[in-house]
Amino acid sequence: MIVAITGHQRWPAAADAHIRAGITAQLAAATRPLVGATSLAAGADQLFARMVLEAGGTIHVVVPCARYEEAFADHAALVEYKRLLAQAAATEQLAYAQPSEQAYAQAGFRVVELCDLLVAVWDGAPARGQGGTGEVAAYARQQGRQVAIIWPDGVKR
Repeated sequence: MIVAITGHQRWPAAADAHIRAGITAQLAAATRPLVGATSLAAGADQLFARMVLEAGGTIHVVVPCARYEEAFADHAALVEYKRLLAQAAATEQLAYAQPSEQAYAQAGFRVVELCDLLVAVWDGAPARGQGGTGEVAAYARQQGRQVAIIWPDGVKR
């Protein structure tokens, strides 16, 4: 089964345990072999990729653009991106030269196209830009994919 991720890059500490438990539950329920589709963005994508690997699955990485590494403002997230990318069972890079909202949107749509289930670490708010979590979740629903939203009640981002 291919499970994909879309989600926020940051969330309040009050949401962390709920998000981890929600991802764990979705991965535990997935049929094996388990494949996680992700773009390895900071936040939810990287957490998800680590959890897929810990669950004995493999990751399929969709790299949004040739110079994607330039998009990581946080050095630790860049290091983790490189570490996880090196562990990918499959990778594909979209035809964009540099980071852009369009590249991120297309990468989000591509992981949806690969998946049976989309896990969305999402507070339910509209996307803040092209390719945001809300837009990717809406695309998944339009494509007939199952969407599992993980966010604790009452927690604001």
